[in-house]
Amino acid sequence: MPTAPHPQSSDELYQALQENDRRPYGRTRTVTAEELAEAAEQFAEPRPLVHALLELQEAYTYGSEPRKSPVVFARLLTLFDEQPDVFDERLRHTLFWRFKWVASALRALPEIPLASLRQWLTEMRDRYERAGLGLQPYYGQAYQLAAHVGEDTALAYELWAGRARTRLSDCEACETCERALHHLAAGDDRRALDTWEPVLAGKESCQEEPARSVSYALLPLLRTGRADRARELHLAGYRACRRNPSMPGEVGRHLEFCALTGNEARGLELLAENRNLFEEVDSPRDLLDFLTGVEVLLQRVETLGHGHLPAAGYPGRAWTVSALRVEVHGRADDLAARFDGRNGTTAHADRRRERLDRAPLLDALELTLRTRALDDVTPDVTAAPLAAPTARTAAAVPEALPELVLRARALDAGGHPDATACWARLRTLLAAADYTHPDDPAVGPLARLRADLLADEASRAGEKDEFAAAAALQEQAAARYDEAGATGDAAVARACAAFAAAELTGQGPGTDEEKAAALTEAHAAVTRLQEETPDLAPYQEARLLRLRATALGLRLQTTRSEEHIASARAEVDALHAFATRHDIAGQISGALMLRAGTHAISGDLPAAVTEIDALLDRLRADGPGWHLPRTLGLRARFQLGLHDAEAAHADLTESLRLAADWPADAVGAARLHAGLAEAAMRLGRPDEALRHLTRSAELDLRHGSRTDAFCAYSNAAQLTLDLGRVEDCIALLDSLLAEPDVTAGEVDDRLVAQLRLIRARALHEGEDLKAATAEFVVLAAESAAWDDDPGSHAMIAAETAVLLGESGEFGRAREAADQAIAAHAEAPRYEQLSNCLRELARLQAQREGADGLTDALAYLAHAGRVADEAREAGYEARGRSLDTALAYEHGRVNAYAGAYEDALTALEKALTLLGEPGPDEERAGEWAECVRLAGAVEGVYLERPAPALTRLDAAISRLTALGHTEQTEPLTSLAARLRDEE
Repeated sequence: MPTAPHPQSSDELYQALQENDRRPYGRTRTVTAEELAEAAEQFAEPRPLVHALLELQEAYTYGSEPRKSPVVFARLLTLFDEQPDVFDERLRHTLFWRFKWVASALRALPEIPLASLRQWLTEMRDRYERAGLGLQPYYGQAYQLAAHVGEDTALAYELWAGRARTRLSDCEACETCERALHHLAAGDDRRALDTWEPVLAGKESCQEEPARSVSYALLPLLRTGRADRARELHLAGYRACRRNPSMPGEVGRHLEFCALTGNEARGLELLAENRNLFEEVDSPRDLLDFLTGVEVLLQRVETLGHGHLPAAGYPGRAWTVSALRVEVHGRADDLAARFDGRNGTTAHADRRRERLDRAPLLDALELTLRTRALDDVTPDVTAAPLAAPTARTAAAVPEALPELVLRARALDAGGHPDATACWARLRTLLAAADYTHPDDPAVGPLARLRADLLADEASRAGEKDEFAAAAALQEQAAARYDEAGATGDAAVARACAAFAAAELTGQGPGTDEEKAAALTEAHAAVTRLQEETPDLAPYQEARLLRLRATALGLRLQTTRSEEHIASARAEVDALHAFATRHDIAGQISGALMLRAGTHAISGDLPAAVTEIDALLDRLRADGPGWHLPRTLGLRARFQLGLHDAEAAHADLTESLRLAADWPADAVGAARLHAGLAEAAMRLGRPDEALRHLTRSAELDLRHGSRTDAFCAYSNAAQLTLDLGRVEDCIALLDSLLAEPDVTAGEVDDRLVAQLRLIRARALHEGEDLKAATAEFVVLAAESAAWDDDPGSHAMIAAETAVLLGESGEFGRAREAADQAIAAHAEAPRYEQLSNCLRELARLQAQREGADGLTDALAYLAHAGRVADEAREAGYEARGRSLDTALAYEHGRVNAYAGAYEDALTALEKALTLLGEPGPDEERAGEWAECVRLAGAVEGVYLERPAPALTRLDAAISRLTALGHTEQTEPLTSLAARLRDEE
């Protein structure tokens, strides 16, 4: 673990303490605090040591090390007794405040005798009385000891709650929680919730609140019928305590909440996310609270018959749910017995039993957008994807091996989805140690069957865009087919390998010309294979023709060149003629779909719709039925291109209804849901779009297409954030970022960065500025190495700079802004950089007033240069022009700095650039705000109310005439104020 630099002066020590204070609680902060306390011993003046010891005690307290906190406090108390003058009023206040920390730490340790706890409270009381301090804090600790022991708390509660608060009383939020817990222990859920309301509503907070109160309030909310509120608070409250070694009890109660609301799978996910608590929590009381919540969850999972599932537990071994439950049960029972032995009651065992005996409160409560059941939990991400249920019952898989092989090949030749189940069964049989290959000429040699399975595996890899794997598997299949003498199948496998290799080129960073060349080469290779392979079966030749047509269709899609249209159409016609001559229904349908696609790529969407309509008529009459969902999905894409979202929505709805009859991967159900999400968004139905996006992602995960799934979830997260559902967004992203392949670095780093970026924005939107800034700083550092994508680094660095500015760290903000400027020079991001520079100017002027004006104006000057560059490049901003926004910001910045004449001049320029308001409400709102600020500067700060009122009255009349009554309200209010002051 890295150590802190050894401070050589008290100033360096204070700076190091300040830096350590920004770290999250945990071992790194604690070890650094220990080193700084040791370093403080070198200074002759004792005040640095006092500050270092206070930081060390805080690290122990919030790092869940209660055994060490009292030891440090004893040193502080000795220093106070020996040198009271070292402690100024603030240090003295802190010292007496922390008597309560020690009382809490001692309660958390069952090895400390009850007499010693009472003795400490007596010491606290005596010290407070000698210092002339009110005793309400002492009675608060006496009440908490009584509640902990399990004594009758009525008198202790009245002695505490009936006294007036003092400066050393616990904060309002903490005392509110204690009062609510008193009512909860008495069985009065409603009174407890009424008491908690100011904290739950965010009106009162502190280091541990409202997270602590939220964790206790979840079950009372359920019991009183407020499930939606419980869900909302679970999402926000869990995020505030997860992985926090000082809040394991809170985590345990969230696990219990999951177990009692039908969210056992989410509970296991959260348990995995908090596995650090098993070894980092050194507080026996907090550990007991945590382990009891863990046991409630594990017991519920086991009761539902899933005790075999993996569970995150103590380090050093792999755990199943059942094994971990036994381990946790023993340890928690032992802790409860130790506390009860110390306290002389059965309170802790009774409380444990009450939690473990609770029945589920709801069968199912949808907690997150990523709803998962226990059946979705698999031992690892390499396990076979779960098959989505279908309404149609698949044809029975033959039992006899020869019949099974022949059935699989026949279905595969026709492209039937049921072939998948047959190949899966054959794969299982071949893997068995006692497998014996049948001596049957119809089945052929073992090499051919192994080739069949390799080809099937390659097809599934290709469907997931894993083209490198697909190409390699097809080459292996071809070699096995050669060995078996199946030359036609070998030719098809080699053709598929060539096509997959061309698709792989399309995945990379190459140019469109390179992709087109690769497809041209693949087409030539397939053509050669078709011409040079004798005795091809019709279905094999049709597959080769389909690959040829698809290659040229993709080439046309890549180049959009008119010279490629004729050749693409010719190949489609050749496929259609051949398939018709040999009555291969699936390939006839495929040819007609390709023909419609060629029309669409060529820009003739009406012709594409006509073609697809004819195909739909054919499919409804003659089949194959499994082509209908994809065909309707294609028609919907054409309708979206024609801006007919209603028709597209109807087609996709019908396609999903029909898709229910087939395996989801066979009909592209994930893509259909994604299309329906797009149609719903165009129709202004974002909630419906969100449902389909998450369903699309879930299906991709089931199919093993994890990259597609993460992309869909990324879109869902962004939409959730756009809808203002911040906690839903964060919970979804936390779940995704905890996936094993993500944490192992096996998912594309840019995709993961996109997920983290959305999460950071959500944290900012949720007003968790510290966490958002920390994530942005890390992302900015990582994106600086993206030499192939400086534009993204410019964007991330610009957002990072703004957040640092909001935190008041203007030096670091300047550094981040400089990074954004440098990246912008390589890949311009005019609007994002301008927004960043203007916002930093506003923040610095607002925070520092006249002292920050010089730096603020420097930011605005650079924003002016960016606006000039954008104008020369012909760039048009999406909202206000960059010049207008800059003029308005000059007005605000100068106003904050007290340069009111300059502010008014800038605002009048902004009004000129904005022009007169029109029917657009957003533009009218911007204009009205600019008028309001100009009126305030002129009438209030420059004390010229008459011209200010003239300006305001004219603006009010103009906006009223346009029907923008809402935009007139702030102007009317300001005008009334100015008239009152005249």
